[in-house]
Amino acid sequence: MSEKPLPFIYQFVSGAAAGVSELLVMYPLDVVKTRMQLQVGSGTGSGVAYNGVIDCLGQIVKREGFSRLYKGISSPMLMEAPKRATKFACNDSYQKMFKDLYGVDKLTQQISILSGSLAGVTEACVIVPFELVKIRLQDVNSKFNGAMEVVFKTIRETGILSLYNGLESTMWRNAFWNGGYFGVIFQIRALLPKAKTNTEKTTNDLIAGTIGGTVGTLLNTPFDVVKSRIQSGATTTLADGTVVPKYNWTWPSLFKIYSEEGFTALYKGFIPKILRLGPGGGIMLVVFNGMMAFFQEMKYGK
Repeated sequence: MSEKPLPFIYQFVSGAAAGVSELLVMYPLDVVKTRMQLQVGSGTGSGVAYNGVIDCLGQIVKREGFSRLYKGISSPMLMEAPKRATKFACNDSYQKMFKDLYGVDKLTQQISILSGSLAGVTEACVIVPFELVKIRLQDVNSKFNGAMEVVFKTIRETGILSLYNGLESTMWRNAFWNGGYFGVIFQIRALLPKAKTNTEKTTNDLIAGTIGGTVGTLLNTPFDVVKSRIQSGATTTLADGTVVPKYNWTWPSLFKIYSEEGFTALYKGFIPKILRLGPGGGIMLVVFNGMMAFFQEMKYGK
């Protein structure tokens, strides 16, 4: 693919297409992940307990119907275009910035990690309200009928700024995932044989993206658990009867979950998350690079 830079709009469209493609294929696993992350101890607070991915999928379909596997998809679908476009476009921009800063022409793994992490933090600022709506719709205890009901009720009860609950934890989650994802992609591409055909390039992108998504998931799952707990709106009652949020800031919440539920609780929902974001990372990279190659040819020719 030509190295000529493409205008931002092409990166935006390519990132949006990559994100929507991944979302449509993998969304049910995201619902399962959220249900398992919100499960405290051996139950969810509603008498429902999930013992694994298949059990959770089966219970959701049996108790609530197949359509529940896609409940809340409207929020991430609206989020997906700006989310993925921000991820990939900002990553490219930060890579150029760091290459200029360090005075190098070629991308390095250090720059890949730094650029990916910063792109993740930037992405977090865009997506937090959408994530909050999604989490509250996916919760087994949810009484909301749609995204706008969540938005209006949240604003009415706790103010418009509460739509950004979990911003700090989302920044941590995204920084670790994106840093791991783009850093590993750089390393795997260097290890794989140079692609000579489009098929080989697609295969390399799928391999690199899948491994990158897997490593990113290993790094960021504890932060994702905390984010889900914060955005679910869980509360606790103090000795004087005051009701306060149970989870607030990332690191204190990590230690709270660890002390109350053990280390494994920090990796609740890990299996469905890695089943989604491992292959999902490959799907995104293939679609993004495929779209960028298409736009390169359309704008500049072969």
